[in-house]
Amino acid sequence: MPTPFESAQLNLKLFELRREPVLREARAWVTRDFNPETPEEMMAALQGEHNTRLRMVYGYWDMAASLVTTGAIDADAFRAAHSEIVGAFSKIQPFLPQLRAAMELPDLFRNMETVVMTAPDAAGRLERTRKRLRDMATARRGKAETQA
Repeated sequence: MPTPFESAQLNLKLFELRREPVLREARAWVTRDFNPETPEEMMAALQGEHNTRLRMVYGYWDMAASLVTTGAIDADAFRAAHSEIVGAFSKIQPFLPQLRAAMELPDLFRNMETVVMTAPDAAGRLERTRKRLRDMATARRGKAETQA
């Protein structure tokens, strides 16, 4: 079990990595513009022009979560410092079984899933987060349409 200081040091390093400009841009796109509603939309996004962004963001979060699942960072300390992982996971979670089957990767994003789903009220938090992010996307679309 890592000491609180060791967890803090790794959490700070992960936060520092998140500030890298290309990753920051990709994270913003995933948070704001990536809103798949079906497994087909999810697969189309992975095969489209934003593939690199998706792989960067989800690869980062799964790698970061692996530090928790391997015991390098305390899970509660990680979740307290990196709540963004919930939003990212909320967008892919409904489609994980289909995604894993289509890609023939049964453990795809398993670290993210473990970290998010072992949190208290994980299912409720995911649903609330998914709804909030969808509502924000809908509001942005409505605003863009009225300005056009």
